[in-house]
Amino acid sequence: DNMDNLTGRELILKLLEDMGYPQNEASIALDRCGSDASIAELIDCISAAQIARAFDYDDHREKVPYPRINEEKGQGRVYSVPPGDKKRRLCEAQIRERKREKRYENKHEDEDDDAIHLPNPMTGFGLPGETWRGVPRTIPKAAMGPPYFYFENVALAPKGVWQAMTRFLFDIEPEFVDSQFFCAANRKRGYIHNLPINGRFRIEPIPEQTIHTAFPSTREWWPSWDHRTKLNCIQTCQGSAKLTERIRKALEGYDVTPPVKVQKYVMSECKRWNLVWVGKNSAVPLECSEIEMLLGFPRNHTRGVGSIQNRLKGLGNSFQVDTVAYHLSVLKKMFPNGLNVLSLFSGIGGTEVALHRLGIPLKNVVSVEICEESRNIVKRWWEQTGQQGNLIHVDDVQDVDADKLHHFISEFGGFDLVIGGSPCNNISGSNRYHRNGLEGSHSSLFHDYVRILNTVKLFMGRT
Repeated sequence: DNMDNLTGRELILKLLEDMGYPQNEASIALDRCGSDASIAELIDCISAAQIARAFDYDDHREKVPYPRINEEKGQGRVYSVPPGDKKRRLCEAQIRERKREKRYENKHEDEDDDAIHLPNPMTGFGLPGETWRGVPRTIPKAAMGPPYFYFENVALAPKGVWQAMTRFLFDIEPEFVDSQFFCAANRKRGYIHNLPINGRFRIEPIPEQTIHTAFPSTREWWPSWDHRTKLNCIQTCQGSAKLTERIRKALEGYDVTPPVKVQKYVMSECKRWNLVWVGKNSAVPLECSEIEMLLGFPRNHTRGVGSIQNRLKGLGNSFQVDTVAYHLSVLKKMFPNGLNVLSLFSGIGGTEVALHRLGIPLKNVVSVEICEESRNIVKRWWEQTGQQGNLIHVDDVQDVDADKLHHFISEFGGFDLVIGGSPCNNISGSNRYHRNGLEGSHSSLFHDYVRILNTVKLFMGRT
C-alpha cells in the first residue's frame, strides 16, 4: 500500500484503479489529457469514451429481438428491450439533454451585450460593517411594495437565465452575494427583490467565519498543505465511507508531507465533498448538525425527521439564514406588529427561521412545500419555538391558484412578503446532464413564482 516507489503516472493510475476504473481506460485517458490533468478531468474523459463505445457497438451489431416471458400477464413470449439497449438508451437520453442545453445557450448568444455579469467578489449592495455606499437602485412603480417580494437562486446559472428571470421580475437588478462573507462556507446566490437596502443589520450571534473557528477540534489534525479557510457550497449529498478510506490509504506511510500528486488528489476530494480532518489521515464529511450550524439553523433542526439523505437534500437546497436575514432585516421597523408571509418552495423553513431570529412576529404564514418531511420539520420548529401566529401548509406550488390566493388575502388582509427560491436542479453547475435552465422540468417552476406574485399584486391592487 505504500506508494513511495511509484512514479507520478503510476500513482494516478493506481488511484483511478482504486476508484473502480479499468487500467487500460485510465491509461488512455491519461495519454489524452496529459499528466497535469485533474482526477475529475480524467474521469470525464473515461466516461465520454465509454459512452462513445456504447454508441459504436450499437451501430454495428445485428439487431436481434430479445425474447422474454411476460408471466404476470400470461401473454406468452413477447419481445422486450435487451439489457444492452438500456445502457444505449440512457446514453441517448444524456446526449439529448446536452444538446438541449447547448440549444438553450445558443439561443441567448445574441444577448451578450445585455448579459448580467457576476461581480467578483460577490458582495451584493453592501456587507455588514461597511460604510453605506448609497448604491443607485431604481424600483419600477409596478414593483414597489407592499407586497414585498424576494426571490433567490444559484448565481452560476447558464447563459441567459438571470436575464430572463430579471425580465419576468420587473427588470430589477439582481443582488449577488457569496455567503462566505457571513459564515465559514461559500454559497454564491443571486437575489431579486424590491426591499429597501438602507438600514440593514446582522442577526446575533454572528457565526464563526473560518473553518478552524467553526470547528476548533480539527486544528490538531489539519495538514499544513491544506490551506482552506472556507468550505465550499453545501451540497445535497456527501462523500462516502469508501472515499474516506481511499484518502487514508493514499496518505498512509507518509510520516511527513506526502508527494504533490497525492496532495492534489486528496485536496480535490476534500474541496469537492467539504471534508474536514478529525484524525491522522482521516478526512470525513460534515455531520448534519454541523451543516445546520453553518447555514444558521438551530442545532438538530432536521434531526429525527426522515433519512440522512433527505436531511442533506433539505439542507443543501435551503437558504443561508444569516445572509437572507441581513436582507430581510429592513422589515423589522416597517412591520413592528408582525408579517403575513407567503413562503413558496419553503423547504426546511429558512424564511421562517430568519424572520424569527430577527425578532419579527409571524402573524400568518402560508408555507408551500411539496416534500412531506420538510413540511414536518417546519411544523415541528413552529411548535417548538412557541409561534403565536397561524401556519398553513400547501403541498404543491402549482395548486396555489387564484381562488386560494383570493381566500388567503380576504382572510389575512393581504401578504406583506412573498418569498422563495424555485428549484435549481436545471440551473446548478453541479448538474452535468440536465442543465437546461428555465426550460427544465424542475426549474421551470420559477414561472409559478412569477404567476403567484403577479396574482397577489393584482388582488392587492398593486399592478
